[in-house]
Amino acid sequence: ARENDSIDQNQILKIIGPGNQILVMRPDMTTPIARLVATKFKDAPLPIRLSYICNIYRYQQPHMGKQWEIAQAGIELMGIEGPEADAEVVSTAIQCFLDLGLEDFQIDIGQVEFFKGLVEEAGLDSKTANQLRELIEDKNMLALKGFLKDLPISTELKEVFLDLPILYRNIDIHDIASSYARNPRCQKAIQNIIEIYGILKDYGLDKFITLDLGMVHSLNYYTGIIFRVFTKNLGFPICGGGRYDRLISEFGYDIPATGFAINLKNTLMALERQQSLIPVPSINILVVVDDKHRQQGYNIAQNLRCQGKRVEIFHSSHNTYTAEEYAELKGISQIVDVSKLSGGEGIC
Repeated sequence: ARENDSIDQNQILKIIGPGNQILVMRPDMTTPIARLVATKFKDAPLPIRLSYICNIYRYQQPHMGKQWEIAQAGIELMGIEGPEADAEVVSTAIQCFLDLGLEDFQIDIGQVEFFKGLVEEAGLDSKTANQLRELIEDKNMLALKGFLKDLPISTELKEVFLDLPILYRNIDIHDIASSYARNPRCQKAIQNIIEIYGILKDYGLDKFITLDLGMVHSLNYYTGIIFRVFTKNLGFPICGGGRYDRLISEFGYDIPATGFAINLKNTLMALERQQSLIPVPSINILVVVDDKHRQQGYNIAQNLRCQGKRVEIFHSSHNTYTAEEYAELKGISQIVDVSKLSGGEGIC
């Protein structure tokens, strides 16, 4: 893993390896994938679509929804830019949660270039801009008001920054464009959101989308749209993603990219609170084999599975229970004893 601008350096977990080497535990998956694409996929036709399931590791203050080891499932769409690609990624995230049976979730969408355009107009240095970003991201209105009071910027700009934390959910993006898009960079960012939203509306997915221009995390990493997925059952996101057009170029291959990662534990927690976890179907048939009939038993089990049956193989010569006792304990209704099939028996 590589220490990059997307991860707070205070979250990086390090261990001492052989020879007192300092080893960094992987804090994200996008960076290794970017390196892989830059070194192994340069000749592959674009766009490149990849998916993964893995664990990442970050130090985080212990409270609900925060884990040091995070199981993720994610996708990356590389080599294509424009609102169509971003809409494809957002719609894929929506479809994932619909397929899981998740209810009452929403995707908050922001655009980092909007905030960057305001910072550029205000002429703020990177340290001041980052302090301002943190206050807006945390929606700390009292502290934000005090911080803006001492900044040498126009009163009009101060009011815009002060409004950012409340520019979310049920707002009209066209009103935002006319009232807050003060310069070409901000206008381009708003137009990008309008185009992405329009595509998602054509897909019939606009009911899942809300706008949050106060979402300003990881500004040095993301280059366009950013989004998070929330559900009413949890107070923290279960998925996040966005566009990161500069990352792969750091490894020598200049192509745009966008993607997302699902926090699997948080998603399972949301499903559990919704009482929508799908129970594991019970075993239908117990196939009993011994050493002599092992191959025949395996073939029978596979044939039954192809018919949609849930089958468990029971080795009679390596078990302390009889097949009948085991079936009763596990609630299995049917037993197939392979050793007795040739005599016309064996099914009960």
